[in-house]
Amino acid sequence: MPAKQTHTAASVDKLLKQYANETDNFLDRWLKSMPSMPPQLGQAIRYSLLGPGKRIRPALAMMASRAVGGAARAALPTAAALELIHCFSLVHDDLPAMDNDDLRRGRPTNHKVFGEGLAILAGDAMNTLAFELLVREVRDSKLAAQLVGELAVATGPCGMIGGQVLDTCHPAEKHTPTSAQAGLKKLQTIHRMKTGALITAACRMGALAGKASPRQLVLMQELGQAIGLAFQIVDDLLDVTASESQLGKRAGKDAKLGKMTYPGFLGLEKTRQHLAKQQAIAENIVAKLGTKANSLRDLVHFLAARGR
Repeated sequence: MPAKQTHTAASVDKLLKQYANETDNFLDRWLKSMPSMPPQLGQAIRYSLLGPGKRIRPALAMMASRAVGGAARAALPTAAALELIHCFSLVHDDLPAMDNDDLRRGRPTNHKVFGEGLAILAGDAMNTLAFELLVREVRDSKLAAQLVGELAVATGPCGMIGGQVLDTCHPAEKHTPTSAQAGLKKLQTIHRMKTGALITAACRMGALAGKASPRQLVLMQELGQAIGLAFQIVDDLLDVTASESQLGKRAGKDAKLGKMTYPGFLGLEKTRQHLAKQQAIAENIVAKLGTKANSLRDLVHFLAARGR
């Protein structure tokens, strides 16, 4: 049975907004500390970085820090760095050479507002700013090095970027698995890399910022993997079942692009069963972390039921 929820969806949403505001304020101050940045570049970065969004990855990092006994604010530089990487990936994903999207978070995509060249450079800048931020803002040099390493692996060719290659560059190959089991394994690999790597990094990096024990760090690794896969399964479901106005981006694009998704591969009912399984796995892991992880447990429920 799922663990009893101690916060309503409204309470979780309130906590997300609190962490989002703290992250945005931190990023706003960080960007203002760079007066030599070309104004047009700063505008393009701010448009995507400080625009609408729930800031799930920053919230996960701050909740993870609390869950292992640290303070949420101890993970604030980590939260800001994660959001920089996430936004860099969104700006590049939306480009004509990638998913070719006109809408993101209910607004025109970055390249539609600032042009392709500046959008590419804004994404590049956010990528590098994430690592600069960690090195400059995390006072413990050993911890800073750990966080940089975690984020680099999660972002790079064996993480998010590698997952994007599998998801975007050769869609026709995804429909020729040798068996149903092989096909599902391939689909999970794509999701664990494309989406799950950065979500797992949020859990691990937040835990490191909160001075996690080795056991707590292992649990956070497992939790991040379960949440990451569940998060992408929900994305796959919403792409099929939700409207463009609900999503704030183009609906039904995965099928049009020939991408491999859970509903496309398994159907809606089995996809929902896989979501429930990952949710149960996440809840069991959170229970092992103790009562300080209650907000993480409630976030798992919130994310599984989200409508965008």
